Amino acid sequence: MSQVVSKVRAAKLELYRKQGKIHAKAVDGRFNRLRWLMVWLTQGIFYGLCWLTWDVSGQLRQAVLFDIAHEKLYLFGLVLWPQDALLLALVLLIAATGLFLVTALAGRLFCGFACPQTVYTSIFTWIENRIEGDHLARLQLDQGPWTAQKVLTKGSKHLIWLLIASWTAITFVGYFTPIRELLPNIPGWNVGPWEGFWLIFYAAFTYVQAGLAREAVCQHMCPYSRFQGVMFDPATRSVSYDQARGEPRRASGDAKAGDCIDCGICVQVCPTGIDIRDGLQYECINCGLCIDACDQVMTRIGSPTELIRFAPMTATNTAWHRRPRVLSYALLLLVLVALGVWTVDQRSLLRVDILRDRNVLSRETADGRIENAYQLQVMNLTETAQHYGVRLDGDSPVEIVGKPTITVEAGSIAPLQVTLSADASALPRGSHAVAFHVFSGEMRTRESSTFRMP
Repeated sequence: MSQVVSKVRAAKLELYRKQGKIHAKAVDGRFNRLRWLMVWLTQGIFYGLCWLTWDVSGQLRQAVLFDIAHEKLYLFGLVLWPQDALLLALVLLIAATGLFLVTALAGRLFCGFACPQTVYTSIFTWIENRIEGDHLARLQLDQGPWTAQKVLTKGSKHLIWLLIASWTAITFVGYFTPIRELLPNIPGWNVGPWEGFWLIFYAAFTYVQAGLAREAVCQHMCPYSRFQGVMFDPATRSVSYDQARGEPRRASGDAKAGDCIDCGICVQVCPTGIDIRDGLQYECINCGLCIDACDQVMTRIGSPTELIRFAPMTATNTAWHRRPRVLSYALLLLVLVALGVWTVDQRSLLRVDILRDRNVLSRETADGRIENAYQLQVMNLTETAQHYGVRLDGDSPVEIVGKPTITVEAGSIAPLQVTLSADASALPRGSHAVAFHVFSGEMRTRESSTFRMP
């Protein structure tokens, strides 16, 4: 009898591995609830943040907006320009280093709980489960003949998928074109060519990736799954099967059988269709659903839970500060965060580029003085117009001709012509360093150049 049961279970597992499309069994538990908490959190931010407005200098505008046309990035009260690209690079480095640190500590935790592919696949699978039924009903429906009922059921599912994908695309484009301006233009398709392209592309991308590709993205398309192993060390925690406790399996009929009853539920609930009992595999996304399923089975048969659990690959649990890889990632993350904070703190809302007149390096006036001409490109990075003045640094014999001033509109660049003059006998021949101070109230910046004596 035990041999018959074993063959039936083996056939069932083979069905889940090789039937083509994976129909994962739904399971409840602490990890599944945590995954759905991340779904609500991430999508609440994504779908809601573009509708948030922010008051800047008495004007309401979208709080987060990548205004490519005007080369600005609005982040609440902060306005970033192309000259602030270093900040964007630091943000990307911080995100990558944080991901490496999490991976070194707990494996592919990001993949299992916060990756957009995981999040949208969970949403699309939930819709499929509500329309087509549980995993066995979906499998039976896929393998059955095409009938009017099947067409209606499948069509309803795909229609809802397309609606969600379309709204996701609208939200995505709404971070580049103000969403309150974008939405009224969509029914008549009064959108620009790039807006139209991204609306269609991102909707199709979401529909295909989350609805059709699903686990194939994690298995074959995601590069992270291929190189994640280089960030692991023996103490990295990941979803693991306690082989010493579970083997030999009870279904084998061994008198000294372990706790695993070979029910196969851990395989049925896996969104990537792997058997965690085969050991660490690159397809595993550390979602923990097999832990939830196995704990339910262990509770039902009266055995201790955590036959499958988050555990290091070695029995020794090494402290994080004694792990060189983890320590390196943590220190690098702290350095990058500190550098980012310092860069934001030192960021000036006034920038000046100095261009010398290349046609005439210097000229002599009628009264015997030497003049050099300059063009100052004054950039106002504030949200209001500013009036700027210019002075020279130190007690140099070089003087500014006149009192050059300029008013620069908010978020604009304007040229300012400045002439410096010095007595021909006051300086020796050659180039001499000068420093321009451009100021407006408490806001000021300093830029260096040279004064040429012929």
